[in-house]
Amino acid sequence: MGGMESPKLRSPLARAVVPVLGGIAFFTLFFLGLWVVATVINDRAEPTSAIGNKVFEVGKVEVMAKSIATDGPLLLPDLKSPDGVRSIVLDHTGDDPATGWQAYYGYPADRDATCLVTHVRGSRTFTDCDGRTIAVSELTAPNEVRPIVENRKTLYIDLRGLTASNSTLP
Repeated sequence: MGGMESPKLRSPLARAVVPVLGGIAFFTLFFLGLWVVATVINDRAEPTSAIGNKVFEVGKVEVMAKSIATDGPLLLPDLKSPDGVRSIVLDHTGDDPATGWQAYYGYPADRDATCLVTHVRGSRTFTDCDGRTIAVSELTAPNEVRPIVENRKTLYIDLRGLTASNSTLP
């Protein structure tokens, strides 16, 4: 009736290759579109320095107190910031595992945050960036980081910026 007849693929090779090439072209365009959308979304996202939890679970107080009594204070690398500046030292003194916890930053009180310390294994001393040997009490005591003992069983480090240095939750 005067209409044009649609083209038909006559050879077996054409009938096999054309649908495969069409499928490849479709998925290529589909994934290219997804990549463009992901790039646009990522470019609009605002970087944040709030990583991880604001309260870090360290472990059971009995185990941690025994470990610190044997090996010395625990040096935890960078729980506060994403740029590696704020290593935290966790110390325990006394016979009661539920009390006597103190947190320090991993640099001497008389230096800045770029002078990170290294723990002398099995002792309560550290070596700073100048090679000095210093006691744990000579490290910087933070106002915004504190250890928390919950139910006299579990030890946490609170990174939310509170000013108390030692606390027990009910």
